[in-house]
Amino acid sequence: MAEEFPVIGLDSDAWEAARLLAEHRLPGLVVTDPDGCPHSILPASQVVRFLVPTYVQDDPSLAGVLSESMADRVADKLRGKKVRALVPEEPPELAVVRDDDTIVEVAAVMARLQCPLAAVMAGRTLVGVITASRLLELALR
Repeated sequence: MAEEFPVIGLDSDAWEAARLLAEHRLPGLVVTDPDGCPHSILPASQVVRFLVPTYVQDDPSLAGVLSESMADRVADKLRGKKVRALVPEEPPELAVVRDDDTIVEVAAVMARLQCPLAAVMAGRTLVGVITASRLLELALR
């Protein structure tokens, strides 16, 4: 079930992480710590949330008053930032499954954590990722 999947480090460039998400239309990325072990999942929605000013998140009607040139530069907020700036200081529980887990076991973890992907581990080694869309593809066969 596991697929090869881009992985990014906590100290990687946030702009590059966003570019990777956009170019490959990924639901998220596995973020690894300096030792290469999974640290957290960075959902694409979290990157989008980072781009939107807090005052606009609090009152979405304010989005309409932003100038077009300001809206065009919203992604500039990522420049010079590291991925760790996008991940909460205390990230939610990481969706991790074993390489021999069944579809139902993987689905249960993803559902409980409301996560679009799960890191697949063989012992302490990351062997791939299972996305929700891949899981659905397998379940619907």
